[in-house]
Amino acid sequence: MSDQELEFLNTLERVIIDRLENPDVKSYTSSLAASGNKRIAQKVGEEAVELALASVAGDRDETLNEAADLVYHLLVLLNRQGLQLADVVRTLEGRHAD
Repeated sequence: MSDQELEFLNTLERVIIDRLENPDVKSYTSSLAASGNKRIAQKVGEEAVELALASVAGDRDETLNEAADLVYHLLVLLNRQGLQLADVVRTLEGRHAD
């Protein structure tokens, strides 16, 4: 993965944080956040199942789309809980060191 691709995840996370801190009625992120943690968690689960099914079906395009949806919803979930992708990376790094 290139630095530019990784930087986009940072950019996306900054946009999500901004939408959480400064809600906009036109923003899907803001409306999702307003629906509460339970709904956000449901979306993460839904996208994970859809990703798994697309993968089993061997549909590459659908797998990519569902993976993107899962990553986005995961970032919303994490940030609503006061966590960020960097926290997940540190956890993974800690596991790798073991």
